Amino acid sequence: MIRHGGKILSDQLLKLGVRRVFSVPGESFLAALDGLYDSGIPNIVCRQEGGAAMMAEAYGKMTGKPGVCFVTRGPGAANASAGIHIAMQDSTPMVLFVGQIDNRHTDRETFQEVDYKAMFGGLAKWVAQVNDTDRLPEYIGRAFAVAMSGRPGPVVLALPENMLSAAADVPDLRLTKRLKTVLSADTLQAIMHALAESERPLIVAGGPHWNAEARTDLQAFAERQQVPVALGFRRQDYMDNHHANYAGDLNVGINPRLAARVRDADFLLLLGTRLGDIETQGYTLIDPADPQKTIIHIHADADEIGRVYTPDIGISATAPAALRQLANASPAGDWFTWTAAARNDYEAWLAPQESPGALKQEDVIKWLSDNLPDDAVLTNGAGNYAAWLHRYFVYKQHGTQLAPTSGSMGYGFPAAISASLEYPDRTVVCLAGDGCFQMTCNEMSTAVQHGAKPIVIVMNNGRYGTIRMHQEKHYPGRVSGTALTNPDFAALARAYGGHGEVVETSADFPAAFKRAKAAGTIAIIECKVDEEALSTGATLSAVRAAAMKS
Repeated sequence: MIRHGGKILSDQLLKLGVRRVFSVPGESFLAALDGLYDSGIPNIVCRQEGGAAMMAEAYGKMTGKPGVCFVTRGPGAANASAGIHIAMQDSTPMVLFVGQIDNRHTDRETFQEVDYKAMFGGLAKWVAQVNDTDRLPEYIGRAFAVAMSGRPGPVVLALPENMLSAAADVPDLRLTKRLKTVLSADTLQAIMHALAESERPLIVAGGPHWNAEARTDLQAFAERQQVPVALGFRRQDYMDNHHANYAGDLNVGINPRLAARVRDADFLLLLGTRLGDIETQGYTLIDPADPQKTIIHIHADADEIGRVYTPDIGISATAPAALRQLANASPAGDWFTWTAAARNDYEAWLAPQESPGALKQEDVIKWLSDNLPDDAVLTNGAGNYAAWLHRYFVYKQHGTQLAPTSGSMGYGFPAAISASLEYPDRTVVCLAGDGCFQMTCNEMSTAVQHGAKPIVIVMNNGRYGTIRMHQEKHYPGRVSGTALTNPDFAALARAYGGHGEVVETSADFPAAFKRAKAAGTIAIIECKVDEEALSTGATLSAVRAAAMKS
């Protein structure tokens, strides 16, 4: 069957089960757009490539299958690189197709010509250019396999326009059946023996591959062994936060008591997590050179085991596969007192610490935590506002948190659009700072065009809050480059045909949210935040005063 390259490409996507792609169109991949025309695969047309790539990354987080994004060459690919960086650091499967110049004009500095192997070489798992039309199935099959293998991540395929428009007679790719890893009896025994030898064990769960079944198995294992569980940075939905064995998450604004518990633990079972600098507070909680604790590291990618911390036992397997076998293991010891103390520390940390102003972010987040459906999806980007969400929101179900472990600003809103498209019957809430939201707020027209209806809560404090916090710590009172002049966010929502309103007190928030929900469209609730509310535990004045004394 003779097909042009764009049709061959779309046929491979269909065979791979792709249900949605995200794009910003370009003349460099017109044949691919033509292939998508009658494929039945919805093409979510975005307003900027960064937003499109973030939506695709969020799709990969939600489904565990590669999110697919199409962008044009040069500036389009450069804009999309932010999403590639997120996918790499967050271990999210993703495939980015980049339109490329006619390959017969390579090395002439042709219009928008870029060497994508050089450009994305350090950002993606694999970067390649498809120069022959009849090799498209081969490259696409490999791209999806690489994106999913070991530690998942992004793959970039450059598609020269002459290759895409040319025709070829080539069979479709073959699908591979992949069998799940099964741990040997000796491996399971070694894990349980090491656990039994400990006095202060701690499970740390994170990374990719998680699903609802893994969440159930993690809870069963922790409960059966009576061991506390800490979750990795922005992986708070991997366990029901109401569970008696849940001890909190290892985030930027970590509970000091949990930080001390990580330091004091004599045994760590690392499930899927890389245990990076955020989880270890810049590697200060655990010394890579001398951890002073037994470490068992289970990770799907053998190259991640021993990258920073050399474990006593390293096991190459996905965390869900290991937990499927560990869930029913016989109890190895008695750590009830240690675990109960960890839980008490978490519950104490949930008690709101009052922040200044009439609208208090802790009140807003607590109301959301208490009133949203258990399956509501919460998204955020980066900024100090997220600290209130991470500290005070109690996650109940798997698949309800979409947040960048890479710390990328602007992520929350595109992720919320992607989530609303994936789960049209679920409540989707994006929490954003005023600076964070404005990086991708142009995607409101994407949401309206395709029927996404997330509710965006913009915490407006008139500045880049995280940078201002660091600025006050190091250069107190010398404000430079962190102040913002903002639009009327509520009016902006209405301009796009959505619902918008402004809230200035905590008491007014519940009714505003109910109106936003009832609107049934894209909605923005702009929350006026006192500029003194710098973090969950400190005011701007206090931080400045402390810095001036030191």
